[in-house]
Amino acid sequence: MKKIIFTLGLLLSLSALYAQGIVRGNVFDKESGEPIPFASVGIKATSVGDDTDESGFFSIAEVPNGPQTITVSYVGYEDFSFDVDVRKGGITYKAVYLIASGIQLDQVEISGKKDQAKTEVQISKVQVTAKQIKAMPTTSGDADIAQYLPVLPGVIVSGDQGGQIYIRGGAPIQNKILLDGITIYNPFHSIGFFSVFETEIIRNADVLTGGFNAEYAGRVSAIVDIKTREGNKKRFSGIASVSPFQSKLLIEGPIAKLKESGGGSTSFILTGKHSYLDRTSPTLYSYATPDGEGLPFAFTDLYGKISFVAENGTKLNLFGFNFQDRVNYQNTADINWNTTGVGASFLLIPSSTNLVIGGTLNYSGYEIGLQQIGQDLRTSGLDGFNVGMDFTYYGAVTEIKYGFELNGFRTNFNFRNQLGITINQFENNTEIGGFMKIKYRFGNLVVEPGLRLQYYASLNNFSFEPRIGAKVNLSDNVRLKFAGGIYSQNLISTVNERDIVNLFVGFLSGPDEILYKPNSSERTQHKLQKAIHGIAGVEIDLSDKIELNVEPYIKRFTQLINLTRNKLRPSDPNYITETGNAYGIDFLLKYNDKNHSV
Repeated sequence: MKKIIFTLGLLLSLSALYAQGIVRGNVFDKESGEPIPFASVGIKATSVGDDTDESGFFSIAEVPNGPQTITVSYVGYEDFSFDVDVRKGGITYKAVYLIASGIQLDQVEISGKKDQAKTEVQISKVQVTAKQIKAMPTTSGDADIAQYLPVLPGVIVSGDQGGQIYIRGGAPIQNKILLDGITIYNPFHSIGFFSVFETEIIRNADVLTGGFNAEYAGRVSAIVDIKTREGNKKRFSGIASVSPFQSKLLIEGPIAKLKESGGGSTSFILTGKHSYLDRTSPTLYSYATPDGEGLPFAFTDLYGKISFVAENGTKLNLFGFNFQDRVNYQNTADINWNTTGVGASFLLIPSSTNLVIGGTLNYSGYEIGLQQIGQDLRTSGLDGFNVGMDFTYYGAVTEIKYGFELNGFRTNFNFRNQLGITINQFENNTEIGGFMKIKYRFGNLVVEPGLRLQYYASLNNFSFEPRIGAKVNLSDNVRLKFAGGIYSQNLISTVNERDIVNLFVGFLSGPDEILYKPNSSERTQHKLQKAIHGIAGVEIDLSDKIELNVEPYIKRFTQLINLTRNKLRPSDPNYITETGNAYGIDFLLKYNDKNHSV
């Protein structure tokens, strides 16, 4: 695998040397230095261009030789242009700083969205920003992604206690929640109105409800990929707020200021929030706490990040977090969970090739304990590391991304049911994966085939997972699309979907013991959970401001594994297998103008 990756990278690098010129750069907000994602960048008087990614980076390949004018536009900002002298095989970098404008041009917004709709498959994908989350009416007065997600097509939240999300039929354990590349195993607090994510630092969240491509692995239903923003690179600032539910504090600023004349920058951002509902509820919500003891929920969330950005856009982020939750039902049960993580991510932009290199290195741990009156202590722990690298080559009509990932984690589970039968697991697990996807545009067709090879070393199981996405632009206003693939995971939840409320969220890995097919004495062929996705769709621009998206889907879960919590005899199996189908059709009607979004 390493030889294949090295050879492919070498070939791509060499091919860039003989191509036409390359223009790339980063687009920033001039006031804060914050990257601007999804801005439109193009070569004047041509159809050649690109949109910035979530980091504000753009790369335009095969730019015609000679003097060229590059234009940059984004809704809410003044247009910007600059001149470059493009040479064959040369690479030109430019940092662009956009000035916020009081006048928002509808035409700029519409043009940027239409360009992205035509060139990206984007099936079963919803992009969420902090601005959208804060615009959503809330039940508590504090905007939170936990309250925003249920308005998205195909997303259901189980309730206000221990709220978990079900995405297009997939159980919570089948959805992977990422924060800056780190898996968050329990993203919602026991009072389900609140997540562990601070809204003010969310740059964007990609909600992939199915059919996601080969760069994602480890879950069989959906992905929620949340990325935080960098701290203010120009000035110190902060936000403090207090509500009956919680208090919040955010501090950010430069360690080394960003200068438009050149050079890099270093910035930081720190956030914290703490709940007061257990103290304020006897007064504010006396009807819910007639005994005067208050609601039993309490939580504390801390997050910090330091960002180093070089002059050419190369960056390094160091971050860490601690999330704590407690539910104390007086004389009944006491539940505590804690999750901690530290990590680093980088984006390397070499000056001699159109190959961009990214990577992550992180460690996280999760522990939960439940003490019920008259019962033994139940505990579950999971900790592990993740190392990954990816390589992206930008061509004029082709984008190739490939990489590898190494996961290692340990589960420690101790459970004793009401009949006195104990289930224990202490297991070390290793997963090795490699992937490649290619996006190619020709004419009105965009195709995005992908392949992921995943090896579960602890189970000695190999998973071959082809993925595919495609879009056909039938006209400027009508687009057909399709996506599908095979998916696998090696993680089991202790939560039973039949539970009305279950605040004890524990985890196990694939079992060592023999598994049997449902209602059969026939052994299973592997010990993984697997699914097959098939999704189609149509996008219709009903007007300049109204969009309609329709997506029928099916998820065929060919094997799921559940813990037998209530087994009657010690000889009964600890795990059972199940199969099932989730299918439906989602409709999304959106209205957008410069003042409103519905």
